[in-house]
Amino acid sequence: MTLRILTLAFLASLLSMFSVARAEQPNVLLIYTDDQGSLDANCYGSKDLTTPTQDHLAATGIRFTQMYSPSAICSASRAGLLTGRFPARAGVPGNVSSAHGHAGMPASEVTIAEMMKSAGYRTGHVGKWHLGYNDQTMPNAQGFDSSFGHMGGCIDNYSHFFYWNGPNRHDLWRNGTEIWEDGKFFPDLMVDECKKFISEKSESPFFLYWAINVPHYPMQGTEKWREHYKHLESPRRMYAEFVSTMDEKVGEVLDFLKENQLRENTIVIFQSDHGHSTEERAFFGGGNSGPYRGAKGCLFEGGLRVPSFISWPGKLPQGEVREQMVMGCDWYPTIADLCGIEQPQHHLDGHSIKFVLLKNEKSPHEELFWQLGAGKKPQLAIRSGNWKLLINPQDRSKKGELGPQDRVFLCNLDHDPGEMKNVASDHPEIVQKLTARIEAIRKDWQ
Repeated sequence: MTLRILTLAFLASLLSMFSVARAEQPNVLLIYTDDQGSLDANCYGSKDLTTPTQDHLAATGIRFTQMYSPSAICSASRAGLLTGRFPARAGVPGNVSSAHGHAGMPASEVTIAEMMKSAGYRTGHVGKWHLGYNDQTMPNAQGFDSSFGHMGGCIDNYSHFFYWNGPNRHDLWRNGTEIWEDGKFFPDLMVDECKKFISEKSESPFFLYWAINVPHYPMQGTEKWREHYKHLESPRRMYAEFVSTMDEKVGEVLDFLKENQLRENTIVIFQSDHGHSTEERAFFGGGNSGPYRGAKGCLFEGGLRVPSFISWPGKLPQGEVREQMVMGCDWYPTIADLCGIEQPQHHLDGHSIKFVLLKNEKSPHEELFWQLGAGKKPQLAIRSGNWKLLINPQDRSKKGELGPQDRVFLCNLDHDPGEMKNVASDHPEIVQKLTARIEAIRKDWQ
């Protein structure tokens, strides 16, 4: 009997230790905004925007000045974020179909949700998906315990119908089942869903991926912000209305964390998926890339350099700025590192930036690579130190002309941060070296 009592006591002690360890693991709220321009927050220097939530995250955490998106298009960027791999390596070099029944990111990819789930986290997706629209590639098959949102690239925020081309089709889903919430403002529905997920009673910490579909078109800011920005000219006015609507909704979720005494033990990461849109549906612009050339859909800085914050009060520095060259693929291993989770045993292109955060150490990257699109002439880019080489570049910001001689475009970001002058002919040895690196990287997964 004594042995049995001792055994039970030992097991109880182990269980208690496990529960304490589990309780000490932080929650993670990963917020990914949609088509938000490089400088589109007050704390990034925009004088005409009201963004108190993002300014709060900067004040209570770390703000990045050289955070690069994994890609300059929606699906590819999300693939890079969720797998920690260059999007083309993850099988998503461009956008995937927004049509029901079409596959997307290969199910063989190990997502951050699958990693977190295997470590005992409960996992949730809220908002935009755009990584596959069949049973094998929708969120519940990619590691998420729960999912609420739209599977295609964009929806009207009131009817929840796909906002692009025909035929007209509804796109709102909960855990793989179509649901109807006619007339309800989708950003409000997302806030409610985030609160519901956060509030679930559980012994496990949570990982919540909130892929907020704002300020992506259709730009449907609320009346409060339409009144606030009525003095601005189009298209900045419509864009600003939606940015501040987004900022306000994110603030509501952060307030909810604080009210429920969860803020101190929740890592909050906020980042845009890529630069602002200059498409017709976005009134041909509205976003602010500042001195940077490019926008959504191109690999110049304005398409890749994005607003980004991480805040974990009491555990990470507050009110600090990091100027190191880092990438959205880095969040996967960084979250694992901060949460004490073992990473999957396969190749990641992202690196943990834990010590960039804690000690302001140098970037773990010597170079960064991008491929946008497939086929014979994808856009390609590599940054090595201050040198950046682009192949088949496009400039949707129209800040400068691109001729046939610019198919290979080299610049030094230290001397030319706006990437306005092609110096490829002046530095053939740099072009040759970086071209060889691009070819080597691409062969690694082809």
